[in-house]
Amino acid sequence: MDEYLHYTLNRAAVILLPKQPALDWIRGVESTQPKLTLDELRKEPDVFLIPQKQIEFLEDAERWIYRRWQLFFETFLGDWYTDESMWPQQRTLKLFKEWFEIQFHPMIWDLCEDPIVREDWD
Repeated sequence: MDEYLHYTLNRAAVILLPKQPALDWIRGVESTQPKLTLDELRKEPDVFLIPQKQIEFLEDAERWIYRRWQLFFETFLGDWYTDESMWPQQRTLKLFKEWFEIQFHPMIWDLCEDPIVREDWD
């Protein structure tokens, strides 16, 4: 195992896995998505790197995300439709919790020698 790099990043990761209500919204917005399944929707979710400091357990990550739920919700919606008029108008933390399951990964291993490059999407 010595031939592998052994670096960790000072980040944790969260993955928001869509639940059935998110799929129902996608299907309701556009009739071209009726065959999309929940398994397919959950296959390639966005991964978010979050601060590792003071976030050791799933409960910590959930609190951190719930304080910023709008950012995560809007990122998901924008991944599907950039026209905000198609988004649910009454977005709440309750709705966010109904739409997403949170996975938490406290340790991120960096197995590449390439530097990390940040790309600004604004």
